[in-house]
Amino acid sequence: MSSKPICIIPARGGSKRIPRKNVLSFNGKPLIAWSIENAIKSNVFSKVMVSTDDTEIAKIAQHHGAEVPFMRSAKLADDFATTAEVLLDTLSKIDPSDYACCLYPTAPLLRPDDFQKAYSKLAGKNADSIISVTEFDFHPLRAFEQNQEGNIDFKWQEFALTRSQDLPELLHDAGAFYFFNTTSFLKQEKLVMKKTIGYQIERDRAVDIDTPEDFKLAELLHKQLIRA
Repeated sequence: MSSKPICIIPARGGSKRIPRKNVLSFNGKPLIAWSIENAIKSNVFSKVMVSTDDTEIAKIAQHHGAEVPFMRSAKLADDFATTAEVLLDTLSKIDPSDYACCLYPTAPLLRPDDFQKAYSKLAGKNADSIISVTEFDFHPLRAFEQNQEGNIDFKWQEFALTRSQDLPELLHDAGAFYFFNTTSFLKQEKLVMKKTIGYQIERDRAVDIDTPEDFKLAELLHKQLIRA
């Protein structure tokens, strides 16, 4: 294994809620191009590669500087294939490095220095993995639950009167990237491992692009970040 990490971008062609999401124009470039170019600009990786089942995605990825050493099987491109399964498949077909990063093609709001900082933190802590996390927009412990009659009440009654600032800090997966120690991942076969730490990013850079509305919001935020 080499010491410089590799970047693996999983990008299947069959997105449902936003058809052809990964190749749609996002502020003048295919959405996936932003992830590829930011990873390359970071100078962290020995190579940036895309795992895809789609020839159009493959051509766009190569045009923007990524490698596509093989095409992903249809079985690993359906709605039931997990990210871990795709990564295990990829690592079995290449010469792996000591560390790797799974970067989603739907993370255009990341910056090159995010990869630099996350990799440095992972190596410094000697952890199994580091994942991008962010704060909840609204604290989940104050959630309501609706019963069959349509009535709502606090899901967790013990927190009904607790001030928001007194509730424990909770974070969620930002859906942007997972950096991991390759040996640990091959042993545990999951991304949240025994020694996983978080890399926190701001909420306005953690948009989960899952609906057309999300796509438009991410474009607006991206324009602001570029001008900043």
